[in-house]
Amino acid sequence: MDPHIQSYKKLGGVLGVLLVLTAVTVGVSRLDLGSLSLGVAMVIAGTKSALVLLFFMHLKYESWLIRGSFLMTIGVLALFIGFMFWDVGFR
Repeated sequence: MDPHIQSYKKLGGVLGVLLVLTAVTVGVSRLDLGSLSLGVAMVIAGTKSALVLLFFMHLKYESWLIRGSFLMTIGVLALFIGFMFWDVGFR
């Protein structure tokens, strides 16, 4: 198995992007975006979690089987959360 050692420069860059996205999250939370607030917050949080998964948890270097099973798990979770919102919305 080929080791996937990342440079400190790349990890520091990803950390910098995560810190900037955290600042953007705080900035957006102070704006009144109405019904878009939740969507914008979820996009920023999703981007941050994707960066952590890809670079710090090394998912970028795993096989397609591992990536696919992870994506399927996230899809099923999203489906369940969607069903929950649908159930609560139509009570």
